[in-house]
Amino acid sequence: MSLLISTWIKFFFLFAPFFVLSMFLALTRGETSAVRRQVANKAIISSVVISFVLFFFGGSLFAVLGITLDAFRIGSGVLLFLSALSLVRDGTRNHAVGMPSEEREDVSVVPLAVPIIIGPATIGTILVYGAELHGWEMALGLGGLLLALASLTLILYSASLIERLLGRTGLNVLSKITGLILAAMASQIFMSGLMGFLKPIAS
Repeated sequence: MSLLISTWIKFFFLFAPFFVLSMFLALTRGETSAVRRQVANKAIISSVVISFVLFFFGGSLFAVLGITLDAFRIGSGVLLFLSALSLVRDGTRNHAVGMPSEEREDVSVVPLAVPIIIGPATIGTILVYGAELHGWEMALGLGGLLLALASLTLILYSASLIERLLGRTGLNVLSKITGLILAAMASQIFMSGLMGFLKPIAS
């Protein structure tokens, strides 16, 4: 049960929910509550499908590409740290910068699900977690992932209310706090990979 809760919390912050919320509000500005819910539903369903594929086939991907888990830990840790740094510094994720400002016909999958919710750093981290967990741990990890996406769904459903309560400044502050937590997670993932590389040398 503790693994379920800890995985839920980790994935919740990994998805940078308050940044996702601010982007969701920007992409659906002027739309009705019903349209916003439709966009949120499609974005979350797309994110669930992508996360499932990454979570379950991460180990196979490592084997096919000949990449060690420690190497991927280091790479995803660096990407996650850059994403966290961008959140702390600018209140935005680096892979969302430069996104076209013109209105899209359907923003739920691109860019909302990818790359705002499931970005490069998020992809790498989900792959690492999926490769590390086995048996019941994998089921609990998957449950934590689903709980995190469910929590994100509730936040998107409450977008209009949260926007009125917090304002743009409040959302920006929450994005920066999320960035700090992501930076700590990135450091832990990076150090785990580095220690894995150094262990054979030390022995």
